Amino acid sequence: MSDGLAPARMIAPARMIAMGSAALMEGFALIGFETRADPSPEDVEALMRELLHDRQAALVVIEQGLARRPGRHLMRAQNEGGRIVITEIPEIHLSGDYRSRVESLVQGMPGTSIQDTRR
Repeated sequence: MSDGLAPARMIAPARMIAMGSAALMEGFALIGFETRADPSPEDVEALMRELLHDRQAALVVIEQGLARRPGRHLMRAQNEGGRIVITEIPEIHLSGDYRSRVESLVQGMPGTSIQDTRR
């Protein structure tokens, strides 16, 4: 029996993916993330190409060192915004000295300092 309404379009759930050192990936696996331990730059690019091509929604947590020299697919995903959310995390041994890209942008704004934004 039809109620006259169009069938609801099925939306695939967003993927949660973490990429980085094996030690760091253990924790992400415990909380349900897909993990890619010790990926090469080519592995990162292949994943980004897949996500972009398949138009998949995803939260991608990527260790800072992997994002330093992004390939064209990672750069496109970072610049596109929306469907693929990419967040960088510090390498375990650098966590005290970590500065995110967003922090650097805010710090570069006239009249703003990081101390102002942390109050």
